[in-house]
Amino acid sequence: MTDRASVPLVEMRDISLAFGGNHAVDRVSVDLHAGEVVALVGHNGAGKSSLIKILSGAYPRDSGDIVIGGETASIANPRDAKRYGIETIYQTLALADNIDTAANLFLGRELRTRFGTLDDIAMEAQARKVMGRLNPHFQRFKDPVKDLSGGQRQSVAIARAILFNARILIMDEPTAALGPQETRQVADLIRQLKAEGLGIFLISHDLHDVFDLADRICVMKNGAVVGTVRTAEVSKDDVLGMIILGKCPVAAVPGRGASR
Repeated sequence: MTDRASVPLVEMRDISLAFGGNHAVDRVSVDLHAGEVVALVGHNGAGKSSLIKILSGAYPRDSGDIVIGGETASIANPRDAKRYGIETIYQTLALADNIDTAANLFLGRELRTRFGTLDDIAMEAQARKVMGRLNPHFQRFKDPVKDLSGGQRQSVAIARAILFNARILIMDEPTAALGPQETRQVADLIRQLKAEGLGIFLISHDLHDVFDLADRICVMKNGAVVGTVRTAEVSKDDVLGMIILGKCPVAAVPGRGASR
């Protein structure tokens, strides 16, 4: 591996955030490489969502550094995050239910003709191109997205994120409330994005998904990192011990939140 290839897409170094006296994120460090899925796991309130909202520009950090591609990044709002190629797919997907796929993909970034009108033909052509890459069987371009299945809606949300050249994807519970077939479809999409060199932070409570999809697992507890492990080197019981007890297995790189 070359030095350039070894540079992480993202490094979050000693990130802290407090709300009043409560340390939502307490000196957390985590990194992500191209073509890698890193799962962030832990109980509700462990700090996962707050950490990711810092990276996505939704929350300002109190201290610490964010490094993108080896250079210190200034992320003060979601627009800054997008400028660095960071896109977030929330559990709610944030799709506009009453409009079709192309309109959702370009929502807020619509293409226009030289006359200033919406260029529906160009937007649909781009939508067909990106959806063809992600889900070749998708054909419901004219339907409002509220009529799509959960897996199809997730495809639309992912397509919207990568249409504008995202390099870093944050996925919040991407298979929640999906059936087995749709879960497999979303898992295939994640593997495809990984193969294309995107880096993915995966937030999930489902350890089956985590072990199927993640290369590494970062466990958080009480706002701090318990430890980071390579998925292939641990068992689900090891990870549960980290989540519940804050206990690190031998294979883990311990964090500040590990039990002493």
